Amino acid sequence: MFDTMTMTKIVGGVCGTLLFFLFGNWAAESLYGFGEAPKAEERTFAYAIAVEGAETAAADTTETAEPVYTDVSATADAAAGEKTFGKCKSCHSVEGKNMTGPHLNGVVGRARASVEGFVYSDAMASKNDPWTPEEIFAFLKAPKEYVPGTKMGFAGLADPQDRANVIAYLSTLQ
Repeated sequence: MFDTMTMTKIVGGVCGTLLFFLFGNWAAESLYGFGEAPKAEERTFAYAIAVEGAETAAADTTETAEPVYTDVSATADAAAGEKTFGKCKSCHSVEGKNMTGPHLNGVVGRARASVEGFVYSDAMASKNDPWTPEEIFAFLKAPKEYVPGTKMGFAGLADPQDRANVIAYLSTLQ
């Protein structure tokens, strides 16, 4: 096969070739390289190209502000709220009896955690403000975010008009 001298020449040739390419790479980077590429916010451009519709596309991606209760309450419909309340009926009653959740008769304007015979979570019991329409509106959007630690497992009503409709319906139940 090969004697040791031939094998040494082959290994030396391969190592020499690798060293040659490494040195060539280092020399090329030294002459032509820019180091690290600049970050996007550090780049400067010679000129800008106006693109039609680019500003409106950027504006469309921003979220619209959440309307406040007073904005949507003017168009609230108690009949539509009664239908939407169907999502709440599995846990809440409007007949004066407690279920998984407390009954909701007279809830609008009532003190929080005040239904007799219902055991509230510590998080809900620690809230002292009354259930104003604005408070209910904010709570119904995302109960677990509005009162962290509440036992209420409902995800919430994302549509502001649905929430206003439910509040209009609950306001009829005194």
